[in-house]
Amino acid sequence: MNLRLVIFGCLLLSIRSSSYGQSPLPVNSGHWLQTPKLSQGDPTTGKRVAVTPVEYAETDVHHTVYLPQDWTAGGKSLPIIFEYTGNHFPASGSTGEVADAGLGFGLSAGQFIWVTLPFISNDHQNNQITWWGDEQATVEYAKTNVPRIIKQFSADPDQVFLCGFSRGAIAVNYIGLHDDEIANLWTAFITHDHFDGVREWRGTAWGSPLAKYRSEASERLHRVANRPYLVCQNGSYGTEPFIVNVLPEARNFTYLSINTTEALGPFPNEFAKAPHNDRWLNRPNRYRTEAWKWMKRVLSEQTNKTSN
Repeated sequence: MNLRLVIFGCLLLSIRSSSYGQSPLPVNSGHWLQTPKLSQGDPTTGKRVAVTPVEYAETDVHHTVYLPQDWTAGGKSLPIIFEYTGNHFPASGSTGEVADAGLGFGLSAGQFIWVTLPFISNDHQNNQITWWGDEQATVEYAKTNVPRIIKQFSADPDQVFLCGFSRGAIAVNYIGLHDDEIANLWTAFITHDHFDGVREWRGTAWGSPLAKYRSEASERLHRVANRPYLVCQNGSYGTEPFIVNVLPEARNFTYLSINTTEALGPFPNEFAKAPHNDRWLNRPNRYRTEAWKWMKRVLSEQTNKTSN
């Protein structure tokens, strides 16, 4: 058996023996994460499965659900992290499929309920693997299914994270803050590589011209209000200046510059094909430690808010 998997199994046992209030994430752990592959069947502990909601029966539209080993029906409420994944982009190894997302698993160390949400194709028959498809249908999918999933798996409604990589990073705001109703679903936000409104996306109706796009993105950004927001990026995207320009008084944003080559080693490697990836948390590194510290702090602050 792979030694890293043995170590990971032992770690899960030690985490399950402690409460989330005391140790929600193994911040200083040296273990390696293995992003779970998609399995067949219904949601159950330790598995990641595809789920097609009733509204899309007889189509290929679906999201994925991963339930951690600590989850039990009717047991304690666990944090939940929702994710939007990147575009189909072979150069970086991104397929655009919900089955191949990995950022939410890495951010939560596999200890949260983890759901990857789809973008809906224009014909409402498939998941969209490049950009938004029918963006209003994508928004409505989240509005319907996020509360449903939280209730179904008894997730903690005060610990609801939204994260995204690349296209998904833009979607955290473009979809997740599309209007007040969907914006109210989340308690914290994380993006990695790209951000809504920072650069022009030529050839698209939604991301150009830049002045119009930035004006609309600024309106969405204001919907964050005072909620915690972690902005991660490999390289320079100009994200922080854009946010500071829109929200000069904001103190709820944390910026984490990540060298994914330092984090994972030379590319390609066993985790990723290129530096632009969502797997930089799968191997022990200082950036993962900082991200987990932020996650742990947010969990603690949310717990304190609800207990007072």
